[in-house]
Amino acid sequence: MEPEPPFEPAFEAAALVLVCDHRGAGLNALVRKMGKTPWRVVSSASIAESLERTAGERPDVIVLDPLVEGGRAEIEVLCPRRSDVEPGEEARSLPQPGIVLFFDPARPEPALSASTELSAQAFDALVRGASAEELRMRIERVLADARREREICELRHRALHDDGTGLLRPRAFQARLAEHFGAAERHHLDLALVLVDLDRFGAINKRFDHTMGDRILTAVSEAIRASLRAEDVAGRIGGDEFAVLLPYTRKVEAAHVARRLLEKIRKASGMYPGSQERIDVAASLGFETYDGGDLENVAALRAHAELALRAAKRDGGNRGVYFRALK
Repeated sequence: MEPEPPFEPAFEAAALVLVCDHRGAGLNALVRKMGKTPWRVVSSASIAESLERTAGERPDVIVLDPLVEGGRAEIEVLCPRRSDVEPGEEARSLPQPGIVLFFDPARPEPALSASTELSAQAFDALVRGASAEELRMRIERVLADARREREICELRHRALHDDGTGLLRPRAFQARLAEHFGAAERHHLDLALVLVDLDRFGAINKRFDHTMGDRILTAVSEAIRASLRAEDVAGRIGGDEFAVLLPYTRKVEAAHVARRLLEKIRKASGMYPGSQERIDVAASLGFETYDGGDLENVAALRAHAELALRAAKRDGGNRGVYFRALK
């Protein structure tokens, strides 16, 4: 594997501050009194304009003087809980923009309620009538909190995901498998597990080098993602071994997914940078299903899928085998 670049938190040097003067009561004028700042400051005068701004670019901090005290509805509209979800990849919540909320000092309760509900993101409240210097200080504090949250989110993602492919690491995948198996058992839901092992991958590494192998692993991981739904979970569980968890999936649907995976992986074949010849990529698949009650535990599910994978390898590879079809 190529060495990983030094860690740099995903945070812009020039943070974006969105000023939402929804009441039209002078917030933009107060912002101008702050003078020159190290941030990019953009303003909006209505909810519609604020939505347009957030659709174009995600702000780091939102300064809000809400139409309704507490601003809960406006915050929910401007900061919906989003997930960075790709098919086959574990969902992870993106850090939300920090909030600086103006409130009426005679009615602090709505702001306190908003503070409690937004405890998972950087938040501060400021009384109407505060000075420009106070506003600047609050923005700086919320930006610092938001930066720490982004760094934590990025570090958490790196701890759970493989550096080369972006898929879940083995322990993280096993944890998700155990969670889904437990849910399927409690609620009698269907579940399928597919194990994937590339065919003759060692020969590719010997013929070329590990850089070429890394490129192929990246292409295969992209093929796996392209084959799956948002709720599916994919992991890299070994050097050239992958696993795919398919919630709410019966055996017929699992067979369709296995077929699609094989086709997508085959399409990763071709000319790669640094090779003078076509590289054929193929895989063996083994899969097992669970209906919420027909297996003793999650270990049995995985063991059955591994046995099916071995059978696919013995039969020459480039195929998928369902455990319950074994004789």
